Amino acid sequence: MHSVFRIVEITQTPSNSRLWEVQLTITDESDPQLAGLTDCIKEEIDGRGWHRIGKLMLKVGHFDQAEELYNELLKGASTDSDIADIYHELGRVRRDRGEYPEAVKFCEKSLEIKRKTLSEDDVSLAGTYGNI
Repeated sequence: MHSVFRIVEITQTPSNSRLWEVQLTITDESDPQLAGLTDCIKEEIDGRGWHRIGKLMLKVGHFDQAEELYNELLKGASTDSDIADIYHELGRVRRDRGEYPEAVKFCEKSLEIKRKTLSEDDVSLAGTYGNI
C-alpha cells in the first residue's frame, strides 16, 4: 500500500543549479533500520485501538480530528479508567493547541476520577499531575 524509500545520493544537476537529483532505493520489511524505526514509533504511540489512532493524530498535529475522536470515545466509555484516560488525552489536545486553561480543566477531570479509583502513590497519576 505505502512505500518507503532510502535516499542514496543527492546531487545538484550541472545544467540548472536550482534542480537536484535524488537517487532512491526501496526498502522492505527485512530492512533492519526500517524495522527499528517502526518499533520506535510503535513504542511512542502506545495504547490500543482507537486510542492509538488518537495519539497518532496528536503526534502529527491533527488536533481537530483527535478531539473529535476522543469525544466519540468518551460517549462510549464504560469504565472510570477509560473516561479518565480520555479526559487526559483531551487535555493534551488543548495543551498542544495552546489552550492552557481548557487543558487544565480536562486534566483536573481526569485526576478527579483517577484519585477515586487509584491509590495516591499510583505512578499513572504522575502524567496527569505533570500536565496540570
